[in-house]
Amino acid sequence: MKIKTLTLTAVIALGTSAAFAEEVRVYNWSDYIDEELLKKFEDETGLTLIYDVFDSNELLETKMLAGGSGYDVVVPTGTFLQRQIQAGAFQKLDEAKLPNAGNMWEVIKERTAQYDPDNAYSINYMWGSTGLGVNVNKVKEVLGEDAPLNSMDLILKPENMEKLSQCGVHFLDAPTEIIPMALKYIGEDPDSHDKDVIAKTEPVLMAVRPHIQKFHSSEYINALANGDICVAVGWSGDVLQARDRAAEAENGVEIEYHAFKEGSLMWFDQMAIPVDAPNPEGAHRFLNFIMEGQNMAAASNYVYYANGNKAAQEFLEEGVIGDSAIYPDDATMQNLYTTTPYPAKTQRTVTRLWTKIKSGT
Repeated sequence: MKIKTLTLTAVIALGTSAAFAEEVRVYNWSDYIDEELLKKFEDETGLTLIYDVFDSNELLETKMLAGGSGYDVVVPTGTFLQRQIQAGAFQKLDEAKLPNAGNMWEVIKERTAQYDPDNAYSINYMWGSTGLGVNVNKVKEVLGEDAPLNSMDLILKPENMEKLSQCGVHFLDAPTEIIPMALKYIGEDPDSHDKDVIAKTEPVLMAVRPHIQKFHSSEYINALANGDICVAVGWSGDVLQARDRAAEAENGVEIEYHAFKEGSLMWFDQMAIPVDAPNPEGAHRFLNFIMEGQNMAAASNYVYYANGNKAAQEFLEEGVIGDSAIYPDDATMQNLYTTTPYPAKTQRTVTRLWTKIKSGT
């Protein structure tokens, strides 16, 4: 299926409720679903699926808080979802229209409830951790056999980063992930909302800033797979996609994912329906389709992320369900932390700080 895109202007131009009723508009992260599932949904429902992609929570939030996004289903990360729920951006789910809701995994529902009490507004799509994607051979060539592949020392010690800059380092363009990481590194609470505490990350990140080639939240996948960079601070499933793309290409690039031994952020991407969705009925049909065990498993088997669906687990490939980088063991799970949304004043501080770090000035 060819993914179709639709601008907001085009959505408005459609104009009629009849047209909206025949279409479902989904806004999801890039490289985040098996396109065969999109075709399957269309075949099963007779609805036309308009599927657009983004690569940062900040971009999605701008659309959501401005209102009139034109989408029926969007996929914010938990902390952003919580703030958007508080702003009235989403509508409550109609459980009567979601018979597959019983497939969801209580272990994950308990964790996502901190962002969405009673899971009233959203369902979990995927979850994972933020850590290190490393080109093992290149990193060891630069830093030696004892390179700290699973430690924040790899990317927050300037002497390591200066050497790694020879082979290329990317960071996520995600202040709500990188700043908590730096706080964890210096022994502070990664969920701190104290502006003075958050300011302590500036010298840590600015010290390595000259050696960061790029801040981007999706380009590192192919860059790792192709051997164009040797390290990325990235999302678990993205790094594993890079690992498998390199293996398929047989290009000699060996990629590994490591959660930080100091503790990694655990995040949750949630599917929710905007309060002004043009086709909420179609949105519920899409969510119910995704919650069918085999469909959710197909998505995870494609993107190499864990999902919040218990019924999907019997259909997961062994390379997914059996990979501790995707479904961590209990010890790793206990070492993962979560964060909560910044209040408005703190968010402004974080935004200014992030602008300064990215610019390097």
